[in-house]
Amino acid sequence: MTTRRQFLAQSTLALGAAAAGPTLLRAADKAGSRLPITGSGAHTYEVVHDWLLPPAGLVWGDTHGLAQDANGFIYVAHTVGKSSMRPEAVAVYDAQGKFVRTFGSEYRGGAHGLDIRREGNTEYLYHCDTNRSCTVKTTLAGEIVWTKFYPTEDPAYAAAPINYIPTNCAFAPDGSYFVADGYGSHRILRYDANNRFLGEIGQPGPNPTEGVEAADGLLRSPHGLCVDTRGAQPVVVVADRSHQRVQVFSLDGKHLRTVKDTEKLRLPCHFDVKGDLMLCPDLDSQVCLMDRDWRVIAQLGDGKANNGRYGSRRSQRRDQFTPGEFICPHDAIFLHNGDILVAEWLPIGRLTLLRKLS
Repeated sequence: MTTRRQFLAQSTLALGAAAAGPTLLRAADKAGSRLPITGSGAHTYEVVHDWLLPPAGLVWGDTHGLAQDANGFIYVAHTVGKSSMRPEAVAVYDAQGKFVRTFGSEYRGGAHGLDIRREGNTEYLYHCDTNRSCTVKTTLAGEIVWTKFYPTEDPAYAAAPINYIPTNCAFAPDGSYFVADGYGSHRILRYDANNRFLGEIGQPGPNPTEGVEAADGLLRSPHGLCVDTRGAQPVVVVADRSHQRVQVFSLDGKHLRTVKDTEKLRLPCHFDVKGDLMLCPDLDSQVCLMDRDWRVIAQLGDGKANNGRYGSRRSQRRDQFTPGEFICPHDAIFLHNGDILVAEWLPIGRLTLLRKLS
């Protein structure tokens, strides 16, 4: 496998350059480059770009999904680059970032959401494949348990052919789970532990280009979601991305709250929770930390000032990226040790470690 030193040298990543905004420079990494710092106070992190690298012969595509199992192994879902000599769309690393194995060539081109849940004493991965329009449950080794395609069990989909492109899953303590049709018909489907359809959360809402203010409970590109158990009762938190807001529902679909603050939260993608903190990758240049009331309390690696319109720098080379800042964060997870791992929607892929400073 290419070492991080070789990878950075090949891409001439100038981490020693001065970064705009709150990002600072700190001690040198193994390649001799100084590591940027983002955040402040209790939420201060070193920024280690390209912490995870693909094995020899595999070329990142868009790095879309992340998960970590109970034993510390990290799973990365990516679309696979067009120049890749290998087809596997899921790469696995140990907790120190050492490559372990790959699987999932069937997800090439469509690997998107990657979520993990424990069922009894066993953990399973739930994959959302946007190319084949399906969700797939597998073992941690990639062995398929079941595959769910077009959801005719939902009357809204059975009535007439409509788009179905699932993007992420979330899991409730009672065994039920939710599937976000984030790129299809803007619906969230709820199933019980036995895969029986229970209903929907929210309803499709207007496209922002129509100039209509979306009412509470209406969704457009509900890209990601999680079941938040930090409060007295578990609730479903939805990244209503195109409406630039977060919406909160009860498990049975009652709308509870809408949170919108476009100065701090622009295009929420997905969520992860550790302790009292919620993590939210924001496609528009940053990763946010949120408190128990879903208020943004930290904006990490915010590259908005240098990036301009979101996505406009996706075609750039690594040496053109601004050190310490994000382009398009698509997923992020808390690692077991409190660090944060970020996957970006970039055609050349990028996995950045935010190493927490005490």
